[in-house]
Amino acid sequence: MAYSSRSAERSPGAKFAIALLIATLLTIPLFTVYLLVYDRQNQSETARSSIAEGWGGPQTLAGPLLIIPYQETVSETVTEGGRQVTKQSTVWRELALAPTSADIASRLTPERRQRSIYEAVVYGAHTSGRAQFALPTDLQRFGVKAEQLAYDRAELRFGVSDARGLFGPPPTVVVNGTSRPLQPGKGLSETGGSGFFAWIDAAPLRAAPMAVDFAFDFRGNGWLTLAPQAGDTRWTVSSSWPSPSFQGGFLPIKPSVSDKGFRAVYRIGNLALGRALVSSRVSAPDEAQTASRGLVALNSGAGDYEARVTLITPVDLYSQVNRSVKYGFLFIGFTFMAFLMFDVIGGVRVSSVEYLLVGAGLVLFFVMLLAFAEVVGFLAAYLIAAGAIIGLLTSYSAAVLRSRKRAGYILGLLAALYAVLYILLNLEAYSLLIGSVLLFIALAAVMFLTRNIDWGMVGRRDDEPDGVDEPPVTPRATATIRG
Repeated sequence: MAYSSRSAERSPGAKFAIALLIATLLTIPLFTVYLLVYDRQNQSETARSSIAEGWGGPQTLAGPLLIIPYQETVSETVTEGGRQVTKQSTVWRELALAPTSADIASRLTPERRQRSIYEAVVYGAHTSGRAQFALPTDLQRFGVKAEQLAYDRAELRFGVSDARGLFGPPPTVVVNGTSRPLQPGKGLSETGGSGFFAWIDAAPLRAAPMAVDFAFDFRGNGWLTLAPQAGDTRWTVSSSWPSPSFQGGFLPIKPSVSDKGFRAVYRIGNLALGRALVSSRVSAPDEAQTASRGLVALNSGAGDYEARVTLITPVDLYSQVNRSVKYGFLFIGFTFMAFLMFDVIGGVRVSSVEYLLVGAGLVLFFVMLLAFAEVVGFLAAYLIAAGAIIGLLTSYSAAVLRSRKRAGYILGLLAALYAVLYILLNLEAYSLLIGSVLLFIALAAVMFLTRNIDWGMVGRRDDEPDGVDEPPVTPRATATIRG
């Protein structure tokens, strides 16, 4: 008996196992590309921080808050000579008075700053507002009498998390029509003590509410946060930046976003803040020397009692490249399956090395996408990388599959895959739905094309057609033995 010339070939099942093994091994370089994207993203963030250095960090605003010191007599029992002795001493305490209402407006002017291939979005801001202060009629409920207050030693405090960002004309604070000189430091706890304050005489507060008008310019980057203090805070923030992100425990009630910019209005009350307008505490030391503490938590998320507006980049190329890498195994799977069909059905033998080289080209796409995206942007990089890899693999397929027509199928497959991937990257909300439907269609096509293949056979029938245009419909193939 003599075997057919193809009887020594591997079975279709063995060929499938080899293709699957090579595809699995290619997940290692895919994971390496994922780590590369992560590393480049970290480098980009470091570069952006360097670009914004000296401009001003992400800013948090707080205040104004009126601090009025007062003296209080406290008793302390100590043991002296075996006897308990009660001593009295006088300590300074602070009455912290939040405004009954505050109307604040912030206008952000964004600016793009570049260094090499990296870009950072910074902003200049003008903030102005008016706050109303009034002594509560039931002040004694807080354990403080009005006559105890040292009105002439009062301080009006403002918090700015990175006071280095203050620029332009000096801040102005006008109390009941009188401009007050400002001093550095003594910011609020929400800004880590960073900010500025003014010494004022709060004696008029005993007779009538006190109005405070303020305005200042500052620089920052990333985001702007307001830590509201008043009984009724109204914050209006606007900018020409078209892509804001509203975060924190409070969201705007009237956001308006368009290609020309955004405008958002917040309305926050002290009942929502869970705090009274009056509080008492031990007099704190001068916090001017501790202002740097406001920079500790700049990378933290917005607090539950803060309102934050972030100027986000509309297209984050690193997140898009990262998402595309996650689809890499599907690229390898679809392409390898096409080559396997040509091998098993079309009779064109594809070696393990050829599978490996094709897989390397598919992985190289993601590296090229990352490299070009940092220079020319994501869309142009996608077209360049996809065009280069499609051309490379189509030319190589023509030699491997020994037919330009078969290489044309590979060309169509790759073009469709890259087109679908781009759609998935831009339709994030529907990516799972679209991906699952495409996988179903692909699986159905493979099952149809391989329905007559005996995956365990060795060799093929001599009368099976070599083309893939019309899959054979004959009974299941068996190994041919001639005697």
